Amino acid sequence: MTQTALAERLSEVCTRIASASLAANRQRDEVQLIVVTKNHSVDLVLELLELGESNFGENKDQEASAKAELVRLTNQTGINPTWHFVGQLQSNKVKSMLGYSSVLHSLDRPSLLQELVKQLAKSPEHSLDVFIELNLTQDPGRGGILPDHLIAFAENVLEAEQLNLLGVMGVAGLDGEPAKYFETIAKSSAELVTLAPLAKFISAGMSGDYEEAIRHGATHLRIGTAITGNR
Repeated sequence: MTQTALAERLSEVCTRIASASLAANRQRDEVQLIVVTKNHSVDLVLELLELGESNFGENKDQEASAKAELVRLTNQTGINPTWHFVGQLQSNKVKSMLGYSSVLHSLDRPSLLQELVKQLAKSPEHSLDVFIELNLTQDPGRGGILPDHLIAFAENVLEAEQLNLLGVMGVAGLDGEPAKYFETIAKSSAELVTLAPLAKFISAGMSGDYEEAIRHGATHLRIGTAITGNR
């Protein structure tokens, strides 16, 4: 992809985010764009930094850790990137993830919470922003916390002093009806805020449904191919 093509894709997405925000009677600055750069090169990240973007999403630790280090060594833009881990995180990768990521969007199970607490305790000065991932399928075998169990799990997260609970994260299903999933996410968010008023943020919306997500209160959009193109 040429720099021009990348800039055009980015500009189009930003314009659509602004339009969707306006239509939903929301301010544009209420919505943060996270460009998902998984399966793309360091060069793409550097190009996005040159275009003014600074928030990047990755979903595999092995790729993300190496990419973050290469960006650190080669970035000459003066913009410090913020790395968001957006995929399912294996417990044995927590230590590595903490080395580069500032935000975890996929806190999805008690065992991962325990490992985060364990590893963070080794670095008392370190903290991590987290979203609780919701399981919207009603299938306990899938990753994520069932909405009915959200408050109980959130209480445990709030006890972890080095974790800053931002809110909830969810992924719409593939049945062509994203609104129903975003409604569930919004309802869960409202319930969480009754327990933790500062945990008001919603990580939802990807390349195919981010405008619908904005209409339902999403504050963090995880957008990949609409900006980066296919690998």
